Amino acid sequence: MPGNKGGFMTESVGTEGQKSVKPLGQQAESLTEKMGEVRHEISKAIVGQSEVVDGVLIALLAGGHVLLEGAPGLGKTLLVRTLAQAVALKYSRIQFTPDLMPADVIGTAVVEENGDGRKSLGFQPGPIFANLLLADEINRATPKTQSALLEAMQEKQVTVAHTSHQLEEPFFVMATQNPLEMEGTYPLPEAQLDRFLFKLRVPFPGREDLHDILDRTTQGTAAVVHPVINGTQIMEMRQVVRTVPVARHVQEYGVKLVMATHPEGRGNTLANKYIRYGSSPRGAQTLILGGKVRALLDGRFNVSLEDIRALLLPALRHRIILNFEAQADGRTTEDLLVEIADKISQG
Repeated sequence: MPGNKGGFMTESVGTEGQKSVKPLGQQAESLTEKMGEVRHEISKAIVGQSEVVDGVLIALLAGGHVLLEGAPGLGKTLLVRTLAQAVALKYSRIQFTPDLMPADVIGTAVVEENGDGRKSLGFQPGPIFANLLLADEINRATPKTQSALLEAMQEKQVTVAHTSHQLEEPFFVMATQNPLEMEGTYPLPEAQLDRFLFKLRVPFPGREDLHDILDRTTQGTAAVVHPVINGTQIMEMRQVVRTVPVARHVQEYGVKLVMATHPEGRGNTLANKYIRYGSSPRGAQTLILGGKVRALLDGRFNVSLEDIRALLLPALRHRIILNFEAQADGRTTEDLLVEIADKISQG
């Protein structure tokens, strides 16, 4: 595939018209440089929130989806819209409400009349047919509508009237939910939570960041975000991510972390006491894939133990179900994961 001018490419054309693949080291350097430019463009509109931005970019290159949790007004929707501008992807937003129906998300079959007067069923695509989909306040929709995203997130397709329709790659879902407002909401079922690569918490900005936000938003100047990469380049980057090597002891560390969340395991004292269900295998996949991306974004072509440890909370916090004893003792998923990780040897 020929490279894009000024962009990321994995192949080039030689003097004799033959394609030559760029060395992996050069591809990694190009990826790091381009994603640095994406970060810069996002920073024009988003103040602070570096961990959240990094988590979103890691998920984008790993080929997963992100659940953003935070109070209203913290810039969750702005982050998604800004990312769409910086990566030149087709963007679509769905405001989830209790009366939203699955057809409002994926589309529906409609009766169409041909030129000769004959009628037939045609498909009217819904807003899910985009590269970057914002599912805003996803927990305000009913489970029936929430489940409309399940097939799309996992299989990259939707099925209407017994016909499957493929979604254009890359397909990236970013969903938001408000942890404060519980009335009129429907918590996401475990099966759907597991389809999100990361669950990222959006914190309230600090004092200096809040001053910066006020300076940017109350003085009549609007940030101009320029596109840096496109969908084709993102798909190429995802291929490079898969080539990053992972040492056996690093992968073993990720396996240990996931296995330690299962209450039936020997020696898993904390899990036996407080956890009802542990992480699925997707948790281990997330740690390894996310670790590969994190290493590349840091300019390295190998995954370290620190990469795995740094992704522990976003990768596993939504894949653990606590029991009643944990609730009675005031334990949270996050503090249990940190304590579990502290007890596991990194060797």
